[in-house]
Amino acid sequence: MPAPELSPADVPQLDLLVVASHPDDAEISVGGTILAHLAAGKRVGVVDLTDGEPTPHGDPATRAQETAAATELLGLTWRHNLGLKNRHLTDDHAARAALAGVFRLTRPQVVLGHAPTDTHPDHVRAARLTADARFWAKLSKTDQPGQPNAESGGLPGEPFFPPKLYHFWSVHLREIPTPAFCVDITGHLERKLAAVKCYHSQVVVGRDQSFPTVIDDLETRARYWGWATHTTHAEPLGSAESVGVKSLFDLG
Repeated sequence: MPAPELSPADVPQLDLLVVASHPDDAEISVGGTILAHLAAGKRVGVVDLTDGEPTPHGDPATRAQETAAATELLGLTWRHNLGLKNRHLTDDHAARAALAGVFRLTRPQVVLGHAPTDTHPDHVRAARLTADARFWAKLSKTDQPGQPNAESGGLPGEPFFPPKLYHFWSVHLREIPTPAFCVDITGHLERKLAAVKCYHSQVVVGRDQSFPTVIDDLETRARYWGWATHTTHAEPLGSAESVGVKSLFDLG
């Protein structure tokens, strides 16, 4: 079922917005990055494209409760579910307009989305949808016939192009990617893993809890990327565009 239309008065402007196919993708992939930026005083939000159901041991009500618990634990500034259909996610005009509307209302300086390569079809399509909606968010004259959402007055808010789009990798594709950079999440891993554990129906029920569990794997990955970047724990991010710095001393 499509999500209710967003009211501009109810949507805060954000510094960082994570676009995730399903509830739990943001926590699993960039939970530490979210926490590190919240701790630095940034306004951080998550838009989940679908409710993630059906799954073997979940249902919409359970998943919503788990999402609420994880959201509270992280201390997110804002979270919204776009109401697109799980397992049928497509980069069609309606989905693109809906996500572009979120970009225009939240006006994030940085967007994090799925990597364009993955074994999960929803993740691959979410990557394309995020990139296309980023472009659509800057379109003008969307209230004219034949334009995005013209029949309902066009896209909400004012045209806006999120300046930075980086992508994160999912646990579905078991590869060691080559990131553009890694985010130091030292001091935030324990809380990230606690947020992931909120999704009991996804990471505990029906899964073998002998070593290595999903949580063990996430901890190992965070330690690997920390080791690779001379810190304790880190999360990798990719970029389709070159990443610039103002000084060589900004590099970790």
